[in-house]
Amino acid sequence: MVTPDADISTGQAVVLGLQHLLAMDVYVVPIIIAGMLSLPFANKMGLIQATFLAAGIGTILQTGVFMRMPVTQGASFVPLGALAGIYLAAGGGNTGMATIFGSLIVGAVFVLLLGFSHTVPKLIHKFVPSLVGGTIITNVGLSLIPSALNDNIFKASGHLNTNVLLGVITAATLVICVIISLHLPQFDRVFRLGSILIALAVGTISAAFMGDLSLSSVANAPWFSLPKFAISSYGLRFSLSPILTMLIIYVVLMTETTGTWFAVSAVTGTKLTTQRINRGVFGEGVSCLVSALVGATPVTGYSTNAGIISITGVASKRAFISAGIWFVLFSFVGKLSALLAAIPSAVIGGVFAIICSTIMLNGLKVVSQSHFVERDLYILGIPIILTMALVLMPSSLKTEAPTFVQYLLDSPIATAAITAIVLNQLLPDNTQSKLIQKRQES
Repeated sequence: MVTPDADISTGQAVVLGLQHLLAMDVYVVPIIIAGMLSLPFANKMGLIQATFLAAGIGTILQTGVFMRMPVTQGASFVPLGALAGIYLAAGGGNTGMATIFGSLIVGAVFVLLLGFSHTVPKLIHKFVPSLVGGTIITNVGLSLIPSALNDNIFKASGHLNTNVLLGVITAATLVICVIISLHLPQFDRVFRLGSILIALAVGTISAAFMGDLSLSSVANAPWFSLPKFAISSYGLRFSLSPILTMLIIYVVLMTETTGTWFAVSAVTGTKLTTQRINRGVFGEGVSCLVSALVGATPVTGYSTNAGIISITGVASKRAFISAGIWFVLFSFVGKLSALLAAIPSAVIGGVFAIICSTIMLNGLKVVSQSHFVERDLYILGIPIILTMALVLMPSSLKTEAPTFVQYLLDSPIATAAITAIVLNQLLPDNTQSKLIQKRQES
């Protein structure tokens, strides 16, 4: 493991940072939102660029200033339904966008106040022991696997057989790189550290040979352009109902990002101290505030990076800060943003699926460290059942639920986390008495 404080060279940091960026599907969220809101092409590209800028600034702030852990920030999928609802309820157009960003700014200030209050670490210490933390990590990976396979491969645009083949080629390349690095340690620096980058390159080249790579959007994109900043492009509009909605969403986001912190902590061996969590919550608020001001949706810690660290063994903060700098650069270079968005989703899915599995297994590793008793079966098992149920639940059933419940149904991670926390409090913990009894009997 290249530890978080390891002083890797600038060249290595640049390449490894780019690898982290390429393995993240940060651009997917703005593309989905642009489709949901029927935004014109210029606004769509502006939203993608703003998302890159927000992710870059947030990553640099969290990794280098606030949390000081190898954490990358990226656009969350959680607020998608709420943002579309706010936009339509406000009448769409610039008014709808102004209402969205007004509510996002208030929500980000709320997270900042949570950081100031220093209450989050106390809540985590009381309600999230290692068993609950490991359960949350397990469900983070588990909830993402169907998305990696369905959204990126089986249900993605293009021919199904081609998508499956591209996913298999990309995933197989990644596994082959790891095998080579294990059998030939002298090539470990190339094949393990760069395994994801190599897999994405091979997958993209394969897509080009299969005629599944379109670069027309790259040709049409300008070399340099500015993101669509919220204040200058749309203005700000504050309305009570959207603000209350986003406050709920930000609470769900904090639950989700806490799961990411546990995952990164487990993989890197970095302790989640009270001070670190307080700084992380404050950094999350600053990142979300910056994100809203530059014209992007809320950013949160990306759990996929825990999987990337597991595969590559690189947790250096220099590599993560480099990823943040890459994000900032991409936000101003239209052609680079378009090129990244042009990588076929099936290629991303091939890498994404393996990353998700490593996250899930790291969660089970954390769970295995605690003394397992009967009550723990339910604390681990029921959230897993709920996670799979929410992933497989028909959308028609979700729409029949109250709005607040829909937010939870759209976030299997948050639902699993809340369930594990509640069960851990309700089920009696008589582990110590059983251990004492067992010792006496022996």
